[in-house]
Amino acid sequence: MNRERAAALGREPHGSSDDPDLLDFSANANPEVPDGVERVYRAAFETARTYPPEPPEAFRAAAGEYVGCDPESVVPTPGGLAAIRAAVALAVDDGDTALLPAPSFGEYAREVELRGGEPAFVDAERVLDADPSGHALAVVCTPNNPTGTGYDREALLAFAARCRAAGTVLLVDEAFLGFTERESVAGTEGVVVTRALTKLFGLPGLRTGFAVGVGDLGAALRGARRAWNVSAPAVATGEYCLRRDAFVRETRERVRRERGRLRAALTDAGYGVAPSEAPFLLLGVGDRDVDRVIERARERGVAVRDARTFRGLDSHVRVAVRRPAENDRLLAALGAGGGEGDDEGSEGGDEYGGAATDV
Repeated sequence: MNRERAAALGREPHGSSDDPDLLDFSANANPEVPDGVERVYRAAFETARTYPPEPPEAFRAAAGEYVGCDPESVVPTPGGLAAIRAAVALAVDDGDTALLPAPSFGEYAREVELRGGEPAFVDAERVLDADPSGHALAVVCTPNNPTGTGYDREALLAFAARCRAAGTVLLVDEAFLGFTERESVAGTEGVVVTRALTKLFGLPGLRTGFAVGVGDLGAALRGARRAWNVSAPAVATGEYCLRRDAFVRETRERVRRERGRLRAALTDAGYGVAPSEAPFLLLGVGDRDVDRVIERARERGVAVRDARTFRGLDSHVRVAVRRPAENDRLLAALGAGGGEGDDEGSEGGDEYGGAATDV
């Protein structure tokens, strides 16, 4: 990797406030963690005094069961971004192009550029209609960050088939898929699926995730992985979390209910609210000043994400879906009343809430 190239690219902005006095709606990790997870983490201290099993078969088994794939195709990684980097590194060489959704997670473009590749952006809402021919890599984030768009599995599989025919590796980032009832595409030929425990299980600092690949692609992922690349405490805690089915069900229901309530109240307050299947909402601020919206929320003790850092968005903020009392504070900070609403049937404007969609 070229050092000058890496230095020039710098670091993509990410959500998360480091101010302990602010209620953080800029990040999108679950504010809840599974019962018993701290006990498991502490109990892993003794295992950290020896080298962990290599590969960590129990973790792979739990991950395979979680996404419905053969455990042998699971490649443990220190977080979802490490899985994304591994996939991009295998697919993209100097001079290659990669088909990327926009607006979406900025690290996709950064990773492609670090490999000497060139991003080719396509509207995130229409990424599955794009032609993958001639591209070394195509990326789909489902649900998409920051729009919250969830993609139909059959449509995604059809796009995967077109990618295979074109000789294009398809990377499907499922970091937020656990918040939905949608089925993973893990185990599909020609596809690398990436997952993280950051979002659903509320453990961003644990740095545990995995990739899934089959056939030659899966073999290449396994071959590229470093031995002991995930710590013993992270492996033990990750395995425990992946088996907390009741926690996942309860989280999905809470997020669905609260997302609908937030959406109804924010729409009534004049924000353009994009439809979302994720634990966050993208808000078009209309004729408000974005900087003032962010500043006013901070004055009221709440941090929201400036979504102008996402390509193609110029008058937007992104807000997480947290617990009911916390969500009430968000509504107050954004000048919105409380609201009752089902997640269906409250569209709140066009798909980006009046966004500029130039990608």
